[in-house]
Amino acid sequence: MIDFLKGPVAHWETEYIVLDVRDVGYRVFTPNPYGFARSNEPVTVYIHHHVREDAIQLFGFATREEQTMFRKLLDVSGIGPRVALGVLAGSRPEAIVAAIQQENVTFLTKLPGIGKKTAQRMILDLKDKLGNAPLAFGADPSVWDTNEGKGTTGEQAIAGAWPEAREALGALGYTAAELDKAFEGLRASITAEESVDSLMKRALQQLFKG
Repeated sequence: MIDFLKGPVAHWETEYIVLDVRDVGYRVFTPNPYGFARSNEPVTVYIHHHVREDAIQLFGFATREEQTMFRKLLDVSGIGPRVALGVLAGSRPEAIVAAIQQENVTFLTKLPGIGKKTAQRMILDLKDKLGNAPLAFGADPSVWDTNEGKGTTGEQAIAGAWPEAREALGALGYTAAELDKAFEGLRASITAEESVDSLMKRALQQLFKG
């Protein structure tokens, strides 16, 4: 079973990258192909090796946390690899974990491919299995509060607007590491009323600063 692959990105499309590992091209489906594609250097991609009767597919992630969250999502009844990939394209693992533990159906239904019934199944199937998962995912539950009307430092925008802004910036080719750095520079100043466009503009300023 493949756990990770390392090599330069030989090709990319909107849904996948082709990783050149010792002259063998591996097609890897990933939440943000453009994040990997910006680098000409070898990259490490953490893999979920998905095997079924009619296909063998590789799903890849920039971090162990994304890989772990993807596998947990597959344990939910009704969520397959493509939906799980869309969920991770829409938000960071720590925000998803926090929303599940807070039973925030509103937040979860904003994720691609997730309706109300699926969101409820995510909570039912995963809440008791996550334990102290927010800390394991690098999340402080007090920061990743996804409940409406709570928080004084922009938790709603962090959990709602930022994932959308992050996805759009990722589509422009910025890497997960670059976006995480920009987010750290913005987090203290994000307000609950801030829009996705506003966050994108301010994040771009952070990115241009380096």
